[in-house]
Amino acid sequence: MKEIKFKYNNGGWKGAKRGDCVIRAISIATERPYDLVFNELMDLAKEKQNLPNDKKVYMPYLKKFGWTWVPTMGIGTGCKVHLKASELPKGKIICRLSKHLVAVIDGIINDTYDSSRYGNRCVYGYFLRKDA
Repeated sequence: MKEIKFKYNNGGWKGAKRGDCVIRAISIATERPYDLVFNELMDLAKEKQNLPNDKKVYMPYLKKFGWTWVPTMGIGTGCKVHLKASELPKGKIICRLSKHLVAVIDGIINDTYDSSRYGNRCVYGYFLRKDA
């Protein structure tokens, strides 16, 4: 049985499909224009001499805008939270999964595909803003 709903949302990107989940998820959850998020992350990535999809780049970027990291899994603890509405907080969050970031708004995945694996996908943690 499917636990979470899916809504197609590319974050406003007008081009072809590409591996841009970090930019897309941040753009969707923060309601900031895709191109603006892309450019700001690229500038920060250059400054940090890293890639924009590296957590050393996007974590400080999100923190700057008031987003807080909430870990849901630790080394050796096993999966405690899955990508399903019943295990996630309401509101706008950005979930970190294995090799993927996804925006979830009130229990609905907003992305270019359903990454929930029927509610079995483990969530390593999520970003949230109290007022988002």
